[in-house]
Amino acid sequence: MMKGKLTYPEIGQQAEAMAAAWEQLARQQDWVEKYIGNPAYEEVIFIGSGSSYYQAQTMAATFRYWIARPASAFPSSEIFLFRDQSSAKQGKKLLVGVSRSGESTEVILAIGSVKGLENWDTCGITCYEDSGMAKQTECLVSPFGKEKSTVMTKSFVSMTFMMQAAIAAAAGGGYSNEIRTVMDQAGTKIAEADAFAKGLIENNDFIKTIYLGMGSYFGIAQEACLKLKEMSYTWTESYGTLEFRHGPKSIIEQGSLVVLLLSETARSYELKVAEEMKVYGAYVLVITACAGDDTAFADAVFEIGATDVSDEARAVMYLPLLQYIGFWTAVNKDVDPDEPRNLTQVVKI
Repeated sequence: MMKGKLTYPEIGQQAEAMAAAWEQLARQQDWVEKYIGNPAYEEVIFIGSGSSYYQAQTMAATFRYWIARPASAFPSSEIFLFRDQSSAKQGKKLLVGVSRSGESTEVILAIGSVKGLENWDTCGITCYEDSGMAKQTECLVSPFGKEKSTVMTKSFVSMTFMMQAAIAAAAGGGYSNEIRTVMDQAGTKIAEADAFAKGLIENNDFIKTIYLGMGSYFGIAQEACLKLKEMSYTWTESYGTLEFRHGPKSIIEQGSLVVLLLSETARSYELKVAEEMKVYGAYVLVITACAGDDTAFADAVFEIGATDVSDEARAVMYLPLLQYIGFWTAVNKDVDPDEPRNLTQVVKI
């Protein structure tokens, strides 16, 4: 029997998870108006741990751009241990907890640490409506994001998508149409991403993997890096695309895989970095909305589509391929991604 009997089907269920999140959000529009759409908050702070922190980064980037108000993302522990260093004392703040289980000690401690403070309100997003966080503060709930596997896959996609849909609803304009486009197209590339990742791993012997992304894709690059580590125990790193040129590129050598999460906003600049890494001997994989003459240099290109939406809306569409790369790397190493070493589904202190 193939390893990963829990993880593998959950990666493939992302389109259904997004559709369920969309339907649930329609029932929680009062939450959107009360929190994400409330102009009384001078800063919105998204917090989480591990994967939840990485999706918080994408949520904050989307909020800043679409709603044009300040937002930031921090590990949950920074808020309950270093709150005043993370956020200035003045100003009305909304703290948004992000947790698949809703039981992470750090997010619960962080939310509890600001309870009763004059300038702080809290809310959250989770997959479990009866969780500790959901009992502590009002939460969006991604109903089909619940997972049996340890590593986050469809939960990450469904919660990120759901929060972006909430931000789109609060922002107005055409952002909700973009989110609907992503939801409608999400399932079309999953099988292709699976086969592509399997072939990539089976036909190559990479000694290290580097994920590069900017803007709302920086958190996605970090998550991709974590997925490969969690599932396969492979050492990997992630960087802001242009930042990688400032020292870290020294690690590139023959056998390195560089995965570029290409944005349209910074397309020409990011491709210059990828071209440089190929000169140094890296195998370059470009993940993009649409290939072109400018991506012809790459060793492999995977098109995710949705060319008519913003980079932010498209962010979740990168994840199936990135998750399958982690999955097939694990299988190729005879490691079971359902049983990641030293890990549990919920981290408690």
